[in-house]
Amino acid sequence: QVHLVESGGGSVQPGESLRLSCAASGDTYERRCMGWFRQAPGKELEGVAVLDTRAGHTFYAASVKGRFTIPQDNAKNTLYLQMSLKPEDTGMYYCAAAAGSYACYTDSWRGSGSQFDDWGQGTQVTVSS
Repeated sequence: QVHLVESGGGSVQPGESLRLSCAASGDTYERRCMGWFRQAPGKELEGVAVLDTRAGHTFYAASVKGRFTIPQDNAKNTLYLQMSLKPEDTGMYYCAAAAGSYACYTDSWRGSGSQFDDWGQGTQVTVSS
């Protein structure tokens, strides 16, 4: 099992940047795909970005492509989400991990992330002028 703890959320103005962190502990070597999901008020959970932790391949939702990146620091067992923000990015952001790399390569991650095994508690991001 993998324990995930997110941090770095906050309230910012449009055009500003935030970096979310996801610290992983436990059987991290067994998690081949990691990602970020978000849930806006009144909306369903959606995938934001995923990373194949060994191959380094990344995939992004169309709404964030070009504005978000998903780097990792293997030495620190930490996944990041670097964001340049718009008001529509407001929501609760969750880090998740999947045992199989296939979770990154099927489009199911763009939805509710049913193929992901471990989830963090979430961190709130609010973008408002």
